[in-house]
Amino acid sequence: MLMTQDHQRREATTYASAGVDVEAGDRAVELMKSAVAATHNDRVVGGFGGFAGLFDATWLKDYRRPYLATSTDGVGTKVAIAQALDIHDTIGYDLVGMVVDDIIVCGARPLFMTDYIACGRVVPERIADIVRGIAEACSAAGVALVGGETAEHPGLLGVDEYDVAGAATGAVEADDLLGPERVNPGDVLIGLPASGLHSNGYSLVRRIIADAGWALDREVPEFSCTLGEEILTPTRVYSGDLAAILDARPGAVHAMSHVTGGGLSANVARVIPPGMLARMYRSSWEIPAVFDVLGDLGQVPQADRERTWNLGVGMVLAADPAAAEAVLAALPGSWLLGEVSDDDGTHASDPYYVQGAKGVDGGAAILLD
Repeated sequence: MLMTQDHQRREATTYASAGVDVEAGDRAVELMKSAVAATHNDRVVGGFGGFAGLFDATWLKDYRRPYLATSTDGVGTKVAIAQALDIHDTIGYDLVGMVVDDIIVCGARPLFMTDYIACGRVVPERIADIVRGIAEACSAAGVALVGGETAEHPGLLGVDEYDVAGAATGAVEADDLLGPERVNPGDVLIGLPASGLHSNGYSLVRRIIADAGWALDREVPEFSCTLGEEILTPTRVYSGDLAAILDARPGAVHAMSHVTGGGLSANVARVIPPGMLARMYRSSWEIPAVFDVLGDLGQVPQADRERTWNLGVGMVLAADPAAAEAVLAALPGSWLLGEVSDDDGTHASDPYYVQGAKGVDGGAAILLD
C-alpha cells in the first residue's frame, strides 16, 4: 500500500523530463532548412525531411566503369574550442573538409554528404549554426547536403556539449583513379597551404594551453587575433579547386595526399609506391606562426610537431613535371615542395624517414632541410 501511495505522489515521467526536448529539435530543423536546401542541385531527389537522402545516379550509366568513393570523419576535440568560445558556425567547415577532401585525393568528385550531431541538449540556434557552417562548406565544395541527424543525449553529454561527424560519397571513372600506381620517379611534389591547424592535434594543443595557463581570449603578438580565434580558424576545403584542376589538366596530377592525423610525411608516404621516396624540403615554405608559438610554448620536440600537425601544408600533389607550372599557376599559394625519387636506402636510418604509414605497405617519405 505504501509503495502505491509513493508511486501516486510522484510526477509522471515524460521524454522532456528525461532531458529530451522534441519541440526544440523541431525548431532546430526549421532554422536549418534554408541552409541545407541551398546545397541541393537537380540530382537531389525528394528535398528536405525524408527518412533517407536520395540522389539521382542515372548519369553514372555514362561511365565505362564507375567507382564509388566514401569517407567518414569527425572534427575531434576542436569542438571543445568552439564550445568554450560559443562560436559554432565554423566547425562545419572542419567537418566537410575532413570528409570530402579524403574523397578528392583519389580523383573522385564528392557528390553528397550527411551529418550527425550528438548533443547533451538541443539548443535550436546552436544546432542551426553548426548545420549552416556544414551547408556553406558543402556549397563551396559543390557537394549536396542530403540528410542528417541530431541526437539529444542527456546524461551522456553535458548540456552545452556536442560532437559532430559526417560521411560523404563520390564517384570516379576507373581509368581516372589517382594513386601510387601513377606515381613515377621524377614527379614533382606540390604543396597547398593550410589555413592553420585544421582539425588535427587538438589534444596536444589543448594540453599545451592548459599547462601554460593561457586563456582563449589572450592576445598573442604573433597572431592578428586572439588565441581562441586563431586555433578555431576553420579547415580549408580543397576539393572544389582540385576538381577544377583535374578537369582542366587530365593526367597532370598522379596522386594526392590530404595531410591530416599523423602529419606530413606519414600521409604523403601513403601515396608513394614501394621502392620510391618522397623528398620534401622544409626550406621550401614558411611555417605559420601558430605552430611555432604552440610548439615553443609546450616545448614540443620537432619530431612530435611534424608527426602531429600539418605545419602549414594541407594538401600535397604528386604531378607530372611537364605540367608542374600549369598546376602551380592554377592553384594560388601552391609551391614546389619536393620530388619523388627511387629510394636507394640512404635515408632509411634517419629518424624523420617514414615508410609503410597508416597500415599501407608502400613507399616512403622524408622531410629534409
